[in-house]
Amino acid sequence: MTDNITLTGLVATTPRHLTTSEGLAITSFRLASSQRRFDRASNRWVDGDTNWYTVSAFRALAENAATSISKGDRVVLSGKLRIRDWENTDRSGTTVEIEAESIGHDLVWGISSYTRNSSSSEVTSLVEDDWGGIPDKDGEEEEDLPLAAKGRKKVAA
Repeated sequence: MTDNITLTGLVATTPRHLTTSEGLAITSFRLASSQRRFDRASNRWVDGDTNWYTVSAFRALAENAATSISKGDRVVLSGKLRIRDWENTDRSGTTVEIEAESIGHDLVWGISSYTRNSSSSEVTSLVEDDWGGIPDKDGEEEEDLPLAAKGRKKVAA
């Protein structure tokens, strides 16, 4: 059984990207996640303990992370949690690993620019109008509806 987890933290190491001989893309890095709290006695914010995670991303996420994420970036990620005990001749310990399912910049700390990957298998392309809206199938712009409602037919009340 795997547990899913969502974390915010700082990319603590330069992401390492490799492609296996079978063609599997892998990107990994260490994530430092600290809890902050307001100490009323001293009237200031204080850092709590730091948790360290080894994050691994595979396939397309690995390719995109290698291009987008750098040491020092603040990120939000979600993935599968794995805790493993290890030992060698000198030492033993526990490692906490996250198999990332999604990674993005933490917009609390700054701004980010998004570029969608183009795919040769894409048949249709979306073109924004002058106001930033995307026309629906009939060429008319959809109203400001929740994302889940876009593309659905309007029903008379």
